[in-house]
Amino acid sequence: MAAVITLYPIVTPPSYHRIVSPTLKIPTDTRRPIPVGLLACQRDPLLRELETSIISCTISQPASFPSVKKGKKASTPASADQPTLEVILHDTVIFPEGGGQPSDTGIIKTADGRTWTVTQAKRHGGHAVHYVRADQAEDGLASLTPGTNVTVSLGELDFDRRYDHMSMHTSQHLLSAVLENRLDIHTLSWSLTAAPAPSYVELARSMTTEEILAIQSEANKLVFEGRKVHVEVQEMDDKPQPAVPVLESGRAVGKGVPTDYTGGIMRTVIIDGVDRSPCCGTHLPTLHNLQLFIIPQTEALSRSATTSARLYFLAGPRLITYLTSTHSQLTAAAATLSCGAPQVPDRIGQVVDERKRAEKRVDDLEFELAKHVAGDVWQEMKSSEAALFVKHVHRTDDSVNPLGFLSAITTAVANIIPAEQPFVLVISSSPSSQTSASASVLLVFGSDEKYVKLAGDLLKGKLNVKGGGKGTRWSGKFTGVWREGREDAVVSEVLQGVSM
Repeated sequence: MAAVITLYPIVTPPSYHRIVSPTLKIPTDTRRPIPVGLLACQRDPLLRELETSIISCTISQPASFPSVKKGKKASTPASADQPTLEVILHDTVIFPEGGGQPSDTGIIKTADGRTWTVTQAKRHGGHAVHYVRADQAEDGLASLTPGTNVTVSLGELDFDRRYDHMSMHTSQHLLSAVLENRLDIHTLSWSLTAAPAPSYVELARSMTTEEILAIQSEANKLVFEGRKVHVEVQEMDDKPQPAVPVLESGRAVGKGVPTDYTGGIMRTVIIDGVDRSPCCGTHLPTLHNLQLFIIPQTEALSRSATTSARLYFLAGPRLITYLTSTHSQLTAAAATLSCGAPQVPDRIGQVVDERKRAEKRVDDLEFELAKHVAGDVWQEMKSSEAALFVKHVHRTDDSVNPLGFLSAITTAVANIIPAEQPFVLVISSSPSSQTSASASVLLVFGSDEKYVKLAGDLLKGKLNVKGGGKGTRWSGKFTGVWREGREDAVVSEVLQGVSM
């Protein structure tokens, strides 16, 4: 944690937030909420605490939570026995999700010393709505009354989370700008994933390793230069907003201003000499400490008519966490392999080769053993005078694929026994250590598929074996403890029924 804390700038420079419209003012009437676009969290992204007042407080309705598309994580509202209140403040340091950046979490303190947890914040129209957890709705409504002065703040963990989001968001602006300026590759969308996973930008095409390394080098030059970041805000005029650019493939490049936004503020994030992009998110005032690491490969995505690719990246505290975790994993692997960290790749290659050779030796030995088992069956079959020879062979096997060895036995049998010889074999295998959840496999093999099917049906009925087959082979699984005097006896009974 100490390493993360040292990354934090102390204060936001006064020049960070710039109002460029001569008539635009930050509302000072505490009876009215400041619109999203001019919130304290957007004016001063390093501010952790703010004295403000309550504009409204109502009980949250389920409909206030937007539907979530399949495959996306839903924001979890409080359970029915712990209601949620929707609180609008005059101003706030808690960022309501937007621009691809998740909502902050935080706390509201009332004058009576009580602390209220803000589980998330969302933009409704042009206002930031705080979702506040309350033990009793009536108690919350009584304490969080309109006009009451409160303190809204980000706790230590809340600010760590926000700082991570800002680091990744500002890095995304930098990465997308360098990709477009240097290689003319547009960012179609991006995802600020939950920490500590890498975030990604979705691009119009894949990239080579050489291109990725060149982009990473170019971006980090700007980081080392400590390029400044600031925000310009202006009033949004009544003219229609410019359409989002569309590529030849039909894919839109980024997103425009949300159609339900009613705040009237146009906000532009500027990285000095690098990029100007409309954005409502929170951003760091400098690229310092945002060294960027791009995972040197892209993940291709195919949609109905277009192909795109994801490029994953890390920066800031998330990069430190990633490097720390990766180093720990590498150190543990080196210890396991009894070598130094630089030798781990070669050592893993040796282990893989040795395992392949060992598996080949096992396969060869199983093939030889299968021929011996088949030979014993054939010798017993030759000495039998029964019209239909039946036999059960059971073995103990702890291999990963016991059915594979049983199949090898049936193949060896088929190669020895004459085609005109009538027979039915049941070959079964159980692990050496068994519980009620253990699985034993069975394979039925015979000269005539009608005998095989009959044996399979009887095993289903008498042993509750789950399985099926086609032709002269049938396989199934028995769940439970296989005992010689019990399950073996049932199989013998089944074979007796087939031979009658």
